[in-house]
Amino acid sequence: MSDEINLTLDFEDNGLLPDLFGEHNRNLARLEQMLDVTIHERGNQLIVVGDPENVNHTKDVLQSLYQRLKKDMIVGPQEVDGAIRMAIDGQEAPYVKADKKKTKAALPDTAMVIKTRKKHISPRSPLQADYFRSIDSCELVFGVGPAGTGKTYLAVAKAVEALTTGEVDRIILSRPAVEAGEQLGFLPGDMQEKVDPYLRPIYDALYDMLPQDQVEKRMEKGEIEIAPLAFMRGRTLSNAFVILDEAQNTTAVQMKMFLTRLGEGSHMVVTGDLSQVDLPHGVRSGLRDALETLEGVKGIGAIRFTEKDVVRHRLVKRIVDAYDKAEKNREDAEIYEKPRGRRFKK
Repeated sequence: MSDEINLTLDFEDNGLLPDLFGEHNRNLARLEQMLDVTIHERGNQLIVVGDPENVNHTKDVLQSLYQRLKKDMIVGPQEVDGAIRMAIDGQEAPYVKADKKKTKAALPDTAMVIKTRKKHISPRSPLQADYFRSIDSCELVFGVGPAGTGKTYLAVAKAVEALTTGEVDRIILSRPAVEAGEQLGFLPGDMQEKVDPYLRPIYDALYDMLPQDQVEKRMEKGEIEIAPLAFMRGRTLSNAFVILDEAQNTTAVQMKMFLTRLGEGSHMVVTGDLSQVDLPHGVRSGLRDALETLEGVKGIGAIRFTEKDVVRHRLVKRIVDAYDKAEKNREDAEIYEKPRGRRFKK
């Protein structure tokens, strides 16, 4: 087509190109599929052909992924998809290490990389980048959205960063232990055995960032505490990074109790998915109540993720999208299924 352009990109370090291109050039194939371009490989050069806007997006993605590799960070399918999302929405992918001399709130997008003992973690969508900024600048942040958007995982990453850099003295991670009522007495085993199954996703996130022995040592020393929501009552949580996960399954009373535990020198992140409320019918979700009650309050941030921010397996995004469409169709159908007018007895 006449409006297509050719752009040649040069990469000076040939040793990084196998990881940049991906096994059997799968990363390049993904770019061609997602951005509707054609990519030709010539040694350490890539020639990108396509619509000018898509070609520029491809350039941004390739350059950001190349910079990741120069920083000894991995590039896989998830990083490619994340860089594509960032480029399409007009943001650079965050690959440059943060300058510790700068205040976090003033850092540009390219500084949002968390380096843990086991991996580098960075935002993979513009809203995830906003989430990082909000956590850095607000003492209380709500992260709300569907499964797979990184709400809890990124919050745990920020908590691990705060602990390892000495910004806080401890991490406190909590969830409602049972969908409705936290009736732990009916479960077998001691308290730790009762609550562990409900807190497993939090353990998984920690083990993904720290060696298991480090997690266990820090838990023994009290630097990492994982507890059900019921254990928060009556406490003041100071100099801590506090996370409440699955908050959609709290009542309004429980949520108020938890939020008022925030002490000096602490950060609090509350995560949940309002489409997966397991409370009994008629019980209002504490997460929904808090979002409405606290809207506009200074010092509180709220990030609302959508299916576009799903960063798990690519199929998860399609599943979330399909359920959203089905729910919308059911809501539309109810209008016609409800009886109209009075029904007269025969």
